[in-house]
Amino acid sequence: MGNEHSLPQNLALTTQFSEEELRRLGKRFKKLDIDKNGTISIEEFMSLPELQQNPLVRRVIDLFDTDRNGEIDFKEFVQGLSQFTVKGADKESKLKFAFKVYDIDQDGYISNGELFQVLKMMVGTNLKDVQLQQIVDKTILIADTDGDGKISFEEFSAATEDSDFHMKLTIDINNYP
Repeated sequence: MGNEHSLPQNLALTTQFSEEELRRLGKRFKKLDIDKNGTISIEEFMSLPELQQNPLVRRVIDLFDTDRNGEIDFKEFVQGLSQFTVKGADKESKLKFAFKVYDIDQDGYISNGELFQVLKMMVGTNLKDVQLQQIVDKTILIADTDGDGKISFEEFSAATEDSDFHMKLTIDINNYP
């Protein structure tokens, strides 16, 4: 984790966490870092029972992994979590994060194929591919207001405007030891 004293101060300036919360996150990070190499791999994340059943964990980890090296360092861990804090990110920031979960190729749009892939992760084998494709097609038809066959961030925002999903993307770090 580098210099134990400067990192929390630096991260306190760039995230919504206090230095005390960052110290607690540091302890949590060290517990997750099973092999003690200073990073958390997908396998180490998946060692948490509460994450094992979450079909989108890999997508979220991909989004946390800003340097794309396949592992999460402490800075990425904290910056990723800061998007979900009670006092942190606003509704629009959480919306952007949710949009990125679906925008797999990061081109600024959710294509029919991307929506299918993410929904497939979520439903697994509970729906036949034909049924899932019908849902995807209908969703694109409804959300794609400019008729280009894909969903932009603006269209995604409009489609989720009446939803309170952003509240589900909120964690209270004080509830974790």
